[in-house]
Amino acid sequence: MRYVATCCVVAVIGLFLYIVYESKMLSYLSGDPKVCINCHTMNTHYATWQHSSHREQASCIDCHLPRDSFANKMLAKAKDGFNHSMAMTLRTYGYNLRITDDAAERIQNNCISCHSEAVSQMMENSQLYSQFEEGVPMGRRCWDCHRMVPHGRTRNLTTTQHNLGVKEL
Repeated sequence: MRYVATCCVVAVIGLFLYIVYESKMLSYLSGDPKVCINCHTMNTHYATWQHSSHREQASCIDCHLPRDSFANKMLAKAKDGFNHSMAMTLRTYGYNLRITDDAAERIQNNCISCHSEAVSQMMENSQLYSQFEEGVPMGRRCWDCHRMVPHGRTRNLTTTQHNLGVKEL
Protein backbone atom coordinates (compact mmCIF):
# COMPACT_ATOMS: atom_id res chain seq x y z
CA MET A 1 0.00 0.00 0.00
CA ARG A 2 2.87 2.35 0.81
CA TYR A 3 4.38 1.70 -2.62
CA VAL A 4 1.10 2.56 -4.40
CA ALA A 5 0.68 5.77 -2.37
CA THR A 6 4.27 6.83 -3.12
CA CYS A 7 3.78 6.14 -6.83
CA CYS A 8 0.55 8.18 -6.86
CA VAL A 9 2.23 11.14 -5.12
CA VAL A 10 5.18 11.00 -7.53
CA ALA A 11 2.78 10.80 -10.51
CA VAL A 12 0.76 13.82 -9.30
CA ILE A 13 3.94 15.86 -8.71
CA GLY A 14 5.27 14.82 -12.11
CA LEU A 15 2.00 15.78 -13.81
CA PHE A 16 2.01 19.16 -12.05
CA LEU A 17 5.61 19.86 -13.09
CA TYR A 18 4.78 18.85 -16.67
CA ILE A 19 1.83 21.28 -16.74
CA VAL A 20 4.02 24.07 -15.31
CA TYR A 21 6.63 23.38 -17.99
CA GLU A 22 4.24 23.06 -20.94
CA SER A 23 2.18 26.12 -20.02
CA LYS A 24 5.34 28.21 -19.44
CA MET A 25 3.70 29.20 -16.17
CA LEU A 26 6.78 30.75 -14.58
CA SER A 27 7.31 33.08 -17.54
CA TYR A 28 4.14 34.94 -16.57
CA LEU A 29 5.96 36.35 -13.55
CA SER A 30 8.27 38.36 -15.83
CA GLY A 31 7.66 41.61 -17.66
CA ASP A 32 8.94 40.36 -21.01
CA PRO A 33 6.49 41.21 -23.85
CA LYS A 34 7.16 37.80 -25.41
CA VAL A 35 5.18 36.28 -22.54
CA CYS A 36 2.07 37.72 -24.16
CA ILE A 37 2.58 35.50 -27.21
CA ASN A 38 2.67 32.24 -25.27
CA CYS A 39 -0.86 31.97 -26.64
CA HIS A 40 -1.04 32.49 -30.38
CA THR A 41 -4.14 34.68 -30.08
CA MET A 42 -1.93 37.57 -28.96
CA ASN A 43 0.40 37.31 -31.95
CA THR A 44 -1.49 40.03 -33.85
CA HIS A 45 -1.28 42.42 -30.92
CA TYR A 46 2.40 41.65 -30.34
CA ALA A 47 3.28 42.06 -34.03
CA THR A 48 1.49 45.40 -34.30
CA TRP A 49 3.08 46.64 -31.06
CA GLN A 50 6.52 45.74 -32.50
CA HIS A 51 5.93 48.24 -35.32
CA SER A 52 4.52 50.99 -33.11
CA SER A 53 6.03 54.12 -31.66
CA HIS A 54 5.53 52.64 -28.18
CA ARG A 55 7.88 49.71 -28.77
CA GLU A 56 10.95 51.54 -27.46
CA GLN A 57 9.15 53.22 -24.56
CA ALA A 58 6.51 50.83 -23.21
CA SER A 59 5.95 47.12 -23.05
CA CYS A 60 2.65 45.30 -22.61
CA ILE A 61 2.65 45.53 -18.83
CA ASP A 62 3.42 49.25 -18.86
CA CYS A 63 0.08 49.90 -20.57
CA HIS A 64 -2.10 47.01 -19.45
CA LEU A 65 -1.27 46.65 -15.74
CA PRO A 66 -1.54 49.05 -12.81
CA ARG A 67 1.63 50.89 -11.89
CA ASP A 68 0.79 52.01 -8.37
CA SER A 69 1.97 48.93 -6.46
CA PHE A 70 3.47 45.49 -6.97
CA ALA A 71 0.51 43.86 -5.20
CA ASN A 72 -2.04 45.53 -7.51
CA LYS A 73 0.05 44.62 -10.54
CA MET A 74 0.20 40.93 -9.54
CA LEU A 75 -3.49 40.88 -8.64
CA ALA A 76 -4.46 42.32 -12.04
CA LYS A 77 -2.04 39.95 -13.78
CA ALA A 78 -3.57 36.95 -11.97
CA LYS A 79 -7.13 38.11 -12.70
CA ASP A 80 -6.42 38.77 -16.38
CA GLY A 81 -4.44 35.54 -16.68
CA PHE A 82 -7.31 33.54 -15.22
CA ASN A 83 -9.81 35.20 -17.56
CA HIS A 84 -7.52 34.65 -20.57
CA SER A 85 -6.89 31.00 -19.71
CA MET A 86 -10.60 30.35 -19.23
CA ALA A 87 -11.42 32.01 -22.57
CA MET A 88 -8.70 30.02 -24.31
CA THR A 89 -9.66 26.74 -22.71
CA LEU A 90 -13.37 27.15 -23.34
CA ARG A 91 -12.83 28.93 -26.69
CA THR A 92 -15.16 31.77 -25.78
CA TYR A 93 -12.93 34.61 -26.99
CA GLY A 94 -14.07 34.73 -30.64
CA TYR A 95 -12.19 36.63 -33.33
CA ASN A 96 -12.57 40.04 -31.71
CA LEU A 97 -11.03 40.42 -28.27
CA ARG A 98 -12.92 42.86 -26.06
CA ILE A 99 -11.34 44.81 -23.25
CA THR A 100 -12.97 44.67 -19.83
CA ASP A 101 -14.01 47.86 -18.06
CA ASP A 102 -11.33 47.27 -15.42
CA ALA A 103 -8.60 46.88 -18.04
CA ALA A 104 -9.84 49.94 -19.97
CA GLU A 105 -9.59 52.02 -16.80
CA ARG A 106 -6.02 50.79 -16.19
CA ILE A 107 -4.95 51.60 -19.75
CA GLN A 108 -6.58 55.05 -19.62
CA ASN A 109 -4.81 55.85 -16.32
CA ASN A 110 -1.48 54.65 -17.70
CA CYS A 111 -1.87 56.73 -20.88
CA ILE A 112 -2.55 59.82 -18.78
CA SER A 113 0.33 59.16 -16.39
CA CYS A 114 2.88 58.68 -19.21
CA HIS A 115 1.62 61.62 -21.25
CA SER A 116 0.69 63.89 -18.32
CA GLU A 117 2.44 66.95 -19.76
CA ALA A 118 0.68 66.58 -23.10
CA VAL A 119 -2.77 66.09 -21.60
CA SER A 120 -2.61 68.56 -18.72
CA GLN A 121 -4.61 71.19 -20.63
CA MET A 122 -7.15 68.57 -21.70
CA MET A 123 -7.59 67.57 -18.05
CA GLU A 124 -8.28 71.20 -17.10
CA ASN A 125 -10.70 71.66 -19.98
CA SER A 126 -12.60 68.48 -19.16
CA GLN A 127 -13.31 69.84 -15.69
CA LEU A 128 -14.65 73.11 -17.14
CA TYR A 129 -16.84 71.67 -19.88
CA SER A 130 -19.27 68.78 -20.16
CA GLN A 131 -17.87 65.27 -20.10
CA PHE A 132 -18.72 62.71 -22.75
CA GLU A 133 -18.45 59.56 -20.66
CA GLU A 134 -19.22 59.34 -16.97
CA GLY A 135 -16.28 58.46 -14.72
CA VAL A 136 -13.63 58.63 -17.46
CA PRO A 137 -10.83 61.15 -16.91
CA MET A 138 -11.02 63.85 -19.61
CA GLY A 139 -14.46 62.57 -20.61
CA ARG A 140 -13.15 60.39 -23.44
CA ARG A 141 -10.88 57.41 -23.73
CA CYS A 142 -7.46 58.14 -25.24
CA TRP A 143 -8.05 55.56 -27.97
CA ASP A 144 -11.24 57.30 -29.10
CA CYS A 145 -8.92 59.65 -31.00
CA HIS A 146 -5.71 57.63 -31.06
CA ARG A 147 -7.17 54.44 -32.57
CA MET A 148 -3.92 53.45 -34.24
CA VAL A 149 -1.75 53.54 -31.08
CA PRO A 150 -0.06 51.15 -30.43
CA HIS A 151 -1.75 48.25 -32.20
CA GLY A 152 -2.52 49.77 -35.58
CA ARG A 153 -5.64 48.60 -37.37
CA THR A 154 -6.03 45.45 -35.32
CA ARG A 155 -9.63 44.42 -35.73
CA ASN A 156 -9.52 40.74 -34.93
CA LEU A 157 -7.22 37.78 -34.41
CA THR A 158 -6.80 37.17 -38.13
CA THR A 159 -5.54 40.67 -38.96
CA THR A 160 -1.94 39.59 -39.57
CA GLN A 161 -1.07 36.96 -42.12
CA HIS A 162 0.25 33.63 -40.89
CA ASN A 163 -0.92 34.40 -37.37
CA LEU A 164 0.53 31.21 -35.86
CA GLY A 165 3.98 32.69 -35.36
CA VAL A 166 5.64 36.03 -34.77
CA LYS A 167 8.83 37.07 -36.46
CA GLU A 168 11.18 38.92 -34.13
CA LEU A 169 12.46 42.28 -35.37
